[in-house]
Amino acid sequence: MDRPRGCGCTGLTAQIELSGDTVPQHSSDSSDSRSALLVVAHHRSDSLTAHTARRAVNRLEAAGYRVDLLDLHAEGFDPRMNVADQPDWGNREKTYSAETRAHMRRILDADVVVAVFPVYWFSVPAVLKGWIDRVWNYGFAYGRSKPRLAGKRMLWLALAGATADDPVAEPMQAALEATLNDGIAYYCGLSHSTVGLLLDAEERPQRIDAQGTLLIGDAITGAEREAHYAEFDARTEKFVDEFLAKEPVAV
Repeated sequence: MDRPRGCGCTGLTAQIELSGDTVPQHSSDSSDSRSALLVVAHHRSDSLTAHTARRAVNRLEAAGYRVDLLDLHAEGFDPRMNVADQPDWGNREKTYSAETRAHMRRILDADVVVAVFPVYWFSVPAVLKGWIDRVWNYGFAYGRSKPRLAGKRMLWLALAGATADDPVAEPMQAALEATLNDGIAYYCGLSHSTVGLLLDAEERPQRIDAQGTLLIGDAITGAEREAHYAEFDARTEKFVDEFLAKEPVAV
């Protein structure tokens, strides 16, 4: 089996050269504009995940948001827990490492947070999980009567290799929502959290049939490929637009 079932590795090159597909590391706008932190978790800048992150940035900017683009791999974020960032249950005022405090500030500076990542084993990649473990820490993201993240909104754009008609798609959505919406966002006091599951990410569709046999389809090419990824981009933009259309909750 070439990859785990439903892992949604989305490591394909997916070199879709579309207009407006490049973005600066930090865009500029007026100081009183709304702000967004966009977190991308993929080790390749030519991946479909990175492309999707750029599409999301463009959509956010078009809606008037000033975007802080956090590429976890490009910035060399270490997802491993360490002593400096280990929660101290007896001291919610603990001073964490300088790196973690810098990331906390970027979250606090954002009105909305958008994470873009491939689905690995019904969950997020290790680098994104480690970012949450180290940065969304005790005394900062949780452990207070009024969470410091109260009022912020979160969109999780999850790219998956499973096809839309694969029976695994429904439990994948449910697992992501339980972990990301309930286990993280709700627990940390965010006012709204949405999982946008982007299926059909692979060029060669793969699925497991009822007998457990791996079925690998032919790679899409030419005009069919262009149409496939144009529709993929449209779904990305729809998730972002619908997320932004929801009214913020007063805190």
